[in-house]
Amino acid sequence: MKSFGVRAFCAALVFVATSVRSAEPRAARSVHLGYTGAEGDFFYNECVVEKSTDGSYFMVCGWDTGYYGIQQLSNDRKVAIFSVWDPTVGDNPTAVKSEDRVEVLFEGPGTRIKRFGGEGTGGQCMIDFAWKIGETNRFAIRAVTETNDVRKTTYTAFLQDQRAHAWKKLATFRVRTKNEAMRGLYSFVEDFRRDTKSVADTRRARYGNGWMLKGADWKPIMRARFTASGATWESKENIDAGLSDNWFYLATGGDIKASRELRSVIELPAAPQTPPDFKELLNAR
Repeated sequence: MKSFGVRAFCAALVFVATSVRSAEPRAARSVHLGYTGAEGDFFYNECVVEKSTDGSYFMVCGWDTGYYGIQQLSNDRKVAIFSVWDPTVGDNPTAVKSEDRVEVLFEGPGTRIKRFGGEGTGGQCMIDFAWKIGETNRFAIRAVTETNDVRKTTYTAFLQDQRAHAWKKLATFRVRTKNEAMRGLYSFVEDFRRDTKSVADTRRARYGNGWMLKGADWKPIMRARFTASGATWESKENIDAGLSDNWFYLATGGDIKASRELRSVIELPAAPQTPPDFKELLNAR
């Protein structure tokens, strides 16, 4: 009886320990800025990463059909990633019919193009990009919608870092769409390492000087709604968003503490300066 009691007690301790471990968050929570009142055919945004760690994604230009930003992979390797979704439901990229797949119209030097899955499916462009903490990185997406028998839109991604004045054309994807303009604009910060240790690491970035071109009119991005993901395996409390030097910021992980409520709207106190001259990008072939 005593032996049975000891075994039962030990089994109970193992069960409790396992339950505690399973309750530990695996990742820092993803945090987002949903830009309100903005849509158009050319999306420009800037990003300054202030704190990072391996397994971090600072997504800068997101819209209803794709997303574009920079990542820190393992061993401090850094890249830029531009992705466009197929107009279908499912996570298996090989199951999508050829006529529904994202088409690759242009592949820039040094880029790696492939199909992706697991979060929807689509086309992805990746390029090595040695961005640095505290430097300004500039991103632009140009959309051109074809109004033939089947409505399709081409999306072209451009990239510029603080040390190079010339823009780099990364890729052009074409896909069947419903909308004539990019809408549902957003940025986010994500921990994709998700190894429980990553919860203790801080990620923080500023987003600013954002613009949308609709027709012939430039409109600055002035307002954003602060939201966050709701996965049960993410840390919930150490997130934040707000304003810094007339830029938006997002932060997650580590010892971050919230300074505002989720779903609150953040508005810039002043409009950004006149948008940069994008004639080169608007006329690029």
